[in-house]
Amino acid sequence: MQKLQINTSEEFTHLPSAPIVEAVIDIRAKSSVTLDEAITREFLEPRLEGYGFLDSQHEFSHQVTFGVDTPPQQTTKNLWKGVRFRSADEKSIAQFNRDGFVYSRLAPYQNWTVFSGEGLRLWQTFHEMAKPEEINRLGLRFINRIELPAGEAYFENYINPAPQSPRDLELPFFGFLYQETLAVPGHPYAINLIRTIQPPQDNGRIAVIIDIDVFTVEGLELEEKRLEEMLEEMRWLKNKTFFGSVTDQALEVFK
Repeated sequence: MQKLQINTSEEFTHLPSAPIVEAVIDIRAKSSVTLDEAITREFLEPRLEGYGFLDSQHEFSHQVTFGVDTPPQQTTKNLWKGVRFRSADEKSIAQFNRDGFVYSRLAPYQNWTVFSGEGLRLWQTFHEMAKPEEINRLGLRFINRIELPAGEAYFENYINPAPQSPRDLELPFFGFLYQETLAVPGHPYAINLIRTIQPPQDNGRIAVIIDIDVFTVEGLELEEKRLEEMLEEMRWLKNKTFFGSVTDQALEVFK
């Protein structure tokens, strides 16, 4: 298949009321130095002005070993994974793990320059502390929530393509979940696209979730300029996916 032409200079419609509920930069890069909670907090706390310690993350594993003439042996491990810090406004969360870094921004989403700039700034702090030798996976994820007007369930007015019931069986939807994984010819990326229904909330309205995860399918060297370029390319892929998944009527609501 012909290589996809990525145009990072392409301009997209500005949406002052964009339906983004969470934006995430996920950089998988194993630490080359030994880290524990005490060492990590001692390094990070003086460097994360505007952020406070939130919690410590752990991974649990349970293993059962079977022998020929011995009863099964059970082993449970509680491994320290990393720590999370949260901004003063409680909208940004930074995870510093033994195997990578995650920056998450909750609504309201400001703009790409602010979001990516803060994520890369915090990544530099992780890089300085953990000294990873390579990036195993780079991910950019945007979760969008489109709330439908009260009493309305016409999904075709908001998403494209809309879900359809089986031919000759016109029945209303109780729910739906579509997941697609798309290759990007000529580039080390793939896109995971999920569209589903969120059940009614306190206001009784249902919502459509469009979850777009753009990620690399191969590792990359630790070169800062290339990291920024790849995030820009992934942002373009995210935007093309989003604007290709919603209708003009939905865009008018977000303006």
